[in-house]
Amino acid sequence: MDLAFIPSPSVGVVHLGPIPLRGYAFCIIIGVFVGVWLGNKRWVQRGGRSGTVADIAVWAVPFGLVGGRLYHVVTTYEPYFGPNGHPLDAFKVWEGGLGIWGAVALGAVGAWIGCRRRGIPLPAYADALAPGLALGQAIGRWGNWFNQELYGKPTDVPWALKISSDPAIGRIGGTYHPTFLYECLWCIGVAALVMWADKRFRLGHGRAFALYVAAYCAGRAWIEYMRVDEAHHILGLRLNVWTALIVFVLAVAYFVVSAKKAPGREAVVEPGAQLAEGADGAAAEDADHADDAKVSVEKPSSKTASEDDGETETEAEAGADGADGASESAKDEPGDKKPADAADAPAADAPAADDAKPAGSGSTKKS
Repeated sequence: MDLAFIPSPSVGVVHLGPIPLRGYAFCIIIGVFVGVWLGNKRWVQRGGRSGTVADIAVWAVPFGLVGGRLYHVVTTYEPYFGPNGHPLDAFKVWEGGLGIWGAVALGAVGAWIGCRRRGIPLPAYADALAPGLALGQAIGRWGNWFNQELYGKPTDVPWALKISSDPAIGRIGGTYHPTFLYECLWCIGVAALVMWADKRFRLGHGRAFALYVAAYCAGRAWIEYMRVDEAHHILGLRLNVWTALIVFVLAVAYFVVSAKKAPGREAVVEPGAQLAEGADGAAAEDADHADDAKVSVEKPSSKTASEDDGETETEAEAGADGADGASESAKDEPGDKKPADAADAPAADAPAADDAKPAGSGSTKKS
């Protein structure tokens, strides 16, 4: 008898009147919002504008959902296009079945379209979004818990997941490894690793995103190996294990080549963002100065009329005293006396005056 285990929810959907509220869908939606929130915060720290990440996510998220569903349907086609399959069930995303590989691949196409429209380099955007993607996956994995799917091998560990029986889909009740929880915790660790490495080594040009992909694939390989749900096998390994190994190698190769080709981080991630922020800051500063001036002009004086009269009389007395002092000083000092050189000036000019006299005006005394 199991003394401890993680219970599974009895139902994965709650009906609000005619509207079904599904736990799987809620987990996906919350994961998207958390990813965009963290991505926006990191984008602003890198010098971009607030809101740009959400604008590009409008393109990336729908593409990602379609890509994730396509990957699942193609790699697990029997329930939809097999002998007893139902093709319309391929559109029932709320019942589970999103492949992260297809979601990231086609989501990158949508992000590329959004970045191209905004004139933003896709690698810089991917670097800012990488930890948010990991956290979004961590939250989204709880959707598998609501649907009681994608669990691991039978176990009796204290943290085992309790699965209820469902003969309709061939599900056998018991306790199993909670692979959804393992992947959730692993993704949280990946997000922490990417943020630490990005801050420590200033990763750029898509290397933070490559680190996220490589770290996630390393964990997904051993988690996938523990699962017992139906899957295609190649050379004894599940298809998703092979996918994780191949993508891991590609991510590491990109990381190494990018580090040699373009070391460091992008100086500008969004053209015009800093100029726009500077203009906004200057406008805000001008508005503050205007408000201060307005307050200074409109602020009423707290002085009384008597105090104003007293100050006026004091200023008048001080002016009178200043005038008297100036008169006294003027009496004590000598007047505008000519210097000695000025007094001697006529004597020096006398010969010139004599030379100017006409010849007839000279002396008549005979010798």
